[in-house]
Amino acid sequence: MKKNKFFIYLRVLRVNQWIKNLVIFTAIIFSGQLFNINLFSNTIRAFFIFCLLSSTSYILNDVIDYPFDKKHAIKKYRPIASGEISMPEATFLIFILTIISLLLALFFSTSFFIISLIFIVLHFLYSLYLKKYPVIDIFTISFSFTLRAYAGVVATGFHIPIWMMLTIFFMSLFMATVKRHAELVAQGKEARVSLYRYNEHFLDFLTYTATTSTIMSYSFYTYFEKLPQTETEVSKFFNQTFPGFEARKWLMISIPLVVYGIARYAQLLYEKAEGERPERIITTDIPLIVTIALWGIIVISLIYLL
Repeated sequence: MKKNKFFIYLRVLRVNQWIKNLVIFTAIIFSGQLFNINLFSNTIRAFFIFCLLSSTSYILNDVIDYPFDKKHAIKKYRPIASGEISMPEATFLIFILTIISLLLALFFSTSFFIISLIFIVLHFLYSLYLKKYPVIDIFTISFSFTLRAYAGVVATGFHIPIWMMLTIFFMSLFMATVKRHAELVAQGKEARVSLYRYNEHFLDFLTYTATTSTIMSYSFYTYFEKLPQTETEVSKFFNQTFPGFEARKWLMISIPLVVYGIARYAQLLYEKAEGERPERIITTDIPLIVTIALWGIIVISLIYLL
């Protein structure tokens, strides 16, 4: 029985959605400091704290959305909507997780505490008010991803280039928009208050805008930003064999992978209506997993080997 309850708590914390907090690693990866033990340890700590903060907001959101979730084909099986977690239990979890996560953030640093506080307040406002308003709801989600990325900056002391930060913002805006589209198509306007002000044509427009902005921002990053300089045996060989190798815009070869990844995600949305669960798409679709893996290999190789 205790084991079953443990897994119920894991579900209410939405551990499967902690993958979103990997955005925190952006700063340490693209600054060329991934193998700096101290900075990597700080990033891990920051990731864990934001996982707790995210889970806190998920529980609050489930409490507030209880009437809607009970009518939802998928969400009705969530622990709070199904009655596996009682309202007093959920309220206690919100309280204790908020205290623990903010204390951990304060022990990390004052600046990290401020970012964490802004993040959790934003999510609380989203759950209570902001998600009721169209456009504002999806922009709030995008801003929360930007805050995650900036938390990585605070944790490491290395900044994220503006074009990469914009890529993160627009990519999260794209994912939030297609999620709204999936909810509208699958469940109708009753699934969420803000959906009463959305329609498919408007969501399609937002999707096209976010997609274009993501691709353009990432393309500008690969062209305008200079990769961190590393000196390895591999880089020495290529510099001797191909003079000026590091000065070339090799990161641009990853642009087609980003374009395909976005296209594949959109395809899964329109063909399989999986947009309501983005973490499921990213972790189960083989073509998308392969694309992300290839992109990661290319980026890591260019930054840390060449």
